[in-house]
Amino acid sequence: MNLNTHDHRRHAARRLPRFVFDYVDGGAEDERCLRRNGDDLAALHLLPQVLRDTRNADTSVKAFGQRWTMPAGIAPIGFSGLVRPHGDLLLARAAAAEGVPFVLSTASNDRLEAVRAAGLERNPQAQQWLQLYVMSDRSIAEQLVRRARSAGFGALVLTVDVAVSGMRERDVRNGFKLPFRFTPSTLLDLARHPAWSLSMARQGRSPSFVNLSESEGGGQSAQLQAALLSRAMDRTLAWEQLDWLRRLWDGPLLLKGVLHPADAERAARSGIDGIVVSNHGGRQLDAGPSTISVLPRIVDAVAGRMPVFVDSGFRRGSDVVKALACGATAALVGRAAVWGMASGAEAGCRSVLATLRDEVARTQILIGADSTADVCADHLAARSILPGGSLV
Repeated sequence: MNLNTHDHRRHAARRLPRFVFDYVDGGAEDERCLRRNGDDLAALHLLPQVLRDTRNADTSVKAFGQRWTMPAGIAPIGFSGLVRPHGDLLLARAAAAEGVPFVLSTASNDRLEAVRAAGLERNPQAQQWLQLYVMSDRSIAEQLVRRARSAGFGALVLTVDVAVSGMRERDVRNGFKLPFRFTPSTLLDLARHPAWSLSMARQGRSPSFVNLSESEGGGQSAQLQAALLSRAMDRTLAWEQLDWLRRLWDGPLLLKGVLHPADAERAARSGIDGIVVSNHGGRQLDAGPSTISVLPRIVDAVAGRMPVFVDSGFRRGSDVVKALACGATAALVGRAAVWGMASGAEAGCRSVLATLRDEVARTQILIGADSTADVCADHLAARSILPGGSLV
């Protein structure tokens, strides 16, 4: 029985070979940042207000003119096709069916046009955004943006925290790299997970980063595929060059990976349309802070000039409500959605999203908030202490 995201994680661990589960589950170096994300959310307390009319329990939010059924969407997830064949399509369908956005990763394994169509199959109002990595060959980013605009993606999310890839030691120990080279221990691991192995065999090919090429079946070199997996990005990309993206994309443009208030303030001055406060799920800078600990300062720096989203470590609906109380518009979930997909394909991911929505509603009612708009800093308990001694 999967009652929560943790149950889905346990099922995912049983179904997936170790090198796949570790790729999804792991963080950088000692994984302290990964743990801080969860620990700091747990340390933050909500203070109920009683005798409030909560008959509506409205969990919806609005962003960029679109209504979400709850203040949570699916974060970009690279290499989801390694968890299940056509994982991007499964995630897109689940998000559309549940009425929340899906952010497609540049490191996806299904063509973005197919992902868009899959979401629209479930919901003609499906909301999909494209997450963008800018590699040294910027023509790749340019064709991605052109295709996303043509396909009807609603926003562009530029990831800015991958000037170099974090040291993900689990992946190194497991030999996780492209092209895959199966060792005796890996083959034994595959034999112990026959359901996953059979599903991959039926697919007939290993998942690849199919969106690196503008034309379907165009292919890209093994070196370029490996470069994307290792996050070998354009380290010359700077604030002054964001006009290059603006010339390609006239819709909402968000920066993902902002942790410093000065960067948030500069983004607001530069005409950026939104921020995703993110530490890449603890997969980049292990010495970095949790996202919930810096979220209030980011919100203050932005001063209402743009919506602020947050990801990294969100496992419960109560975590999402804590983010709202800190000033966020909504949270994005990554690993939780993948665990659901691993345990039950599209239905498993929908189960995760439905559970989060139920938990958000229940938490709102218990703290006396009839809608997401009613959740505010007054619902943060004064005893909640975040790292550095800051009182929330």
